[in-house]
Amino acid sequence: MRKIDKIIIHCSATKEGKDFRLNDIAAWHKDRHFPLSGGTYCGYHYVIDLDGRIEIGKDLKYTGCHCAGHNAHSIGICYIGGLDSNGKPADTRTIDQRISMMKLVEFLKEVFPEAKVCGHRDLANRGCPCFEVRELFPTDWCLELKK
Repeated sequence: MRKIDKIIIHCSATKEGKDFRLNDIAAWHKDRHFPLSGGTYCGYHYVIDLDGRIEIGKDLKYTGCHCAGHNAHSIGICYIGGLDSNGKPADTRTIDQRISMMKLVEFLKEVFPEAKVCGHRDLANRGCPCFEVRELFPTDWCLELKK
């Protein structure tokens, strides 16, 4: 198993209410020439659909392709959404997505207790995941940000 030190939260940067799935993301990533590994082009390990269903993208034994410079030792979780109806960044997570995200991260922290949780934007010049991850989880679970 890979050494995991980060759990990185992402959004799909799609408009709220638009029902995309893991297969859609895999097709987008294939079009962007992401590498095929673990049987999928999807760069994320998990995708959380609008209804809260958690789809498995890459098996955790495979390196994802979701955050340059951090892929080798991280797990990528992407929720569908992140843009309001006008295409502006917004926290569009449904109640079901919020619940599933919390449960998934809690499970992953049990398996990888040393891993720190953060948003993509905490590691790169991005708006993703369009909400402040540090406000959701206990402080000691979160990556300490440099000031």
